[in-house]
Amino acid sequence: MIDVQGLQENECAMTEKSWLLYVLRCHDHTLYCGITNDLPRRLRQHDLGKGARYTRGRGPVKMVKSWKAVDQSAALKAERAFKKLDRKAKELKLRSRSRKDAVSLLLRGEPVKPPRNSRAGS
Repeated sequence: MIDVQGLQENECAMTEKSWLLYVLRCHDHTLYCGITNDLPRRLRQHDLGKGARYTRGRGPVKMVKSWKAVDQSAALKAERAFKKLDRKAKELKLRSRSRKDAVSLLLRGEPVKPPRNSRAGS
């Protein structure tokens, strides 16, 4: 079960108005990433098996981390970037405090520069 009561009141108030990118660890040790503007409600949905199809049957799930986004668009872009990472990079991001990676930049609504070795138009 997800400990929704463990969230502080100010966290609940903040998350109801702010868009967040959040990561859950499923019972089978896989990761699930999503966005919401009401984290306690979304966590209850996952806990009841009414959240994302991916997490159904993989419960109980545990909240690993969440990050605040400037708006819904930024949260969606950061979610897409996080999901593109391989498992090792996801675990590294979850442990990292860096604010210079692509996911962090996207959460702040900042542009991400493409890697130097990528070729435009190919």
